[in-house]
Amino acid sequence: MDIMKPSTVIGTNSCDSKAYGKLLRGSSVDDKTISETVRTAIDKDIFIFDTAQDYGFGKGQKMIGRLCPENIIISAKYTPVKAYKQGQVRESAERDLRDFDRDHIDIYWLHLPNSIEQNLTEMAALYKEGRIRNIGVSNFTLRECRFAKLILARYGIPLYGVQNHYSLLARDWEKNGLVKWCNDNGISFWAWAVLEEGILVPPKKDEKQGLMKLIYNRKRRKLKPLYKTMNNISKKYGVTAPQIAMAYCSSKGIVPICGCRKPYQAEQLSEAVKIRLTDKEIWRLETAADSVNVKVLGADMFRFAVIKS
Repeated sequence: MDIMKPSTVIGTNSCDSKAYGKLLRGSSVDDKTISETVRTAIDKDIFIFDTAQDYGFGKGQKMIGRLCPENIIISAKYTPVKAYKQGQVRESAERDLRDFDRDHIDIYWLHLPNSIEQNLTEMAALYKEGRIRNIGVSNFTLRECRFAKLILARYGIPLYGVQNHYSLLARDWEKNGLVKWCNDNGISFWAWAVLEEGILVPPKKDEKQGLMKLIYNRKRRKLKPLYKTMNNISKKYGVTAPQIAMAYCSSKGIVPICGCRKPYQAEQLSEAVKIRLTDKEIWRLETAADSVNVKVLGADMFRFAVIKS
């Protein structure tokens, strides 16, 4: 897999502690299963794993460091939640490197648009030292992305990517021009919550109900027309409806990040991103999504954490 043109990425917020998994997802998985999932992903040519210090109540990142072989590409984040303090990015990155037991991080993201110039300046220094190989930004608006690109350009560093919330139900970043700006500038756009924390998985009988699904059960009932369209299209390709939600992103040139806790999920992700939906199928999906008028997480759900300057 080319790091500059990934087909998909495995998210590790689902590599959880038992309490975290049962609370949010209705079940948890053990290290052995996660290890098997990593091996399956590699066999299917998926080499990028995306993580952060707080994922899985802190277990996700350490698990990736422990279970992933050296050829895995690690995507990690610095999350600035407090007022800027000099050296904070370096301190956090060094902790990440210890967790991963590596001498560099392949892709490092500024997770929130707080103290953008100061934090990116620290990242630029780490980049020059070879401690991080690529720099991206996450949960940034178009204006903030332009500013980030300008700051990095001062140091001769390209902006690698933008990692924002995007799904069939949350296409705001496409509508407001951010996705096009990324495409025009050769910047990768990664989409998190492609399945809206499982909401874009049509309900099954006797399914285990995690907190997220319980919270959004009423909205899931409103999604029946969209589920029907997803199911109809999935039959043509011999895949599941959730795989169509993944294929939707990749068909539009967007890199889907999907949490895979079990080997079959990595297999399904690999299959999904090879599908190229037709323009008509994309239109049908978007029309159905618009008709239900359901918002789940919200494209900019972390705006509350942006410190006002």
